[in-house]
Amino acid sequence: MTDTTEGSGRRPRAEHKGNGVLTFLRDLVIIFLAALLVSFLVKTFLIRSFYIPSESMENTLQVNDRVIVNELVPDVVSLKRGDVVVFKDPGGWLTGTNVPGVAPTTQPAKAIDWLLTQVGLGTGDSDDHLIKRVIGLPGDKVTCCNDLGQMSVNGVPIKEPYTLLPGGAPASADPFSVTVPEGTIWVMGDNRNDSKDSRYNRDTPSKGFVPLSDVTGRAFVISWPTSRWTWLDDYPDVFAGVEEKDR
Repeated sequence: MTDTTEGSGRRPRAEHKGNGVLTFLRDLVIIFLAALLVSFLVKTFLIRSFYIPSESMENTLQVNDRVIVNELVPDVVSLKRGDVVVFKDPGGWLTGTNVPGVAPTTQPAKAIDWLLTQVGLGTGDSDDHLIKRVIGLPGDKVTCCNDLGQMSVNGVPIKEPYTLLPGGAPASADPFSVTVPEGTIWVMGDNRNDSKDSRYNRDTPSKGFVPLSDVTGRAFVISWPTSRWTWLDDYPDVFAGVEEKDR
């Protein structure tokens, strides 16, 4: 009988199995890199996660809540009065502030947080951002307070159910009257008596206004802790009278 296996061109079984493992690992790396790229693009253009470091938005947001931010606002989707927005410090807003953070302490935790931040699921860059509610859009005149202690936008008094205030307290402890310049917004914290918002940053380079170019996006849901999961309301009824006057 003639032995026909030698020189038949077949690879040894062990070599074939080894190549299969290498192919699997190569495909796994490609899938991982593709997923990382997609996640990075999602973070860059669609959504990001931030944590809440202070009491300035209570009771709407609590310290260490996590929120998901829609980054299509305001470049693709316009901002509305009442939106809760995350924005970069326009300059001087965070100077001298001392807000608690939730930065990881161990090296593995730091590495995981860094990776999650790169794909939009971590909160590693929250310390450089602020979160407030939009009260005035470009061109709006925002004043406080009338005889009832209410704030007015373009002469229309508004009732604000989202604010944390002692009973009967005015919408702002300090009166003000501003006209919002083009390309900027006027923002305030829901915890009116404990928020370093537009009212108290008028000595900064931005004069208390937030440039639209500094807005990262609109916060639309509390994602963590799960017991606090809820959509964030922009309270269109509050500003309905202002909208009607705009028309």
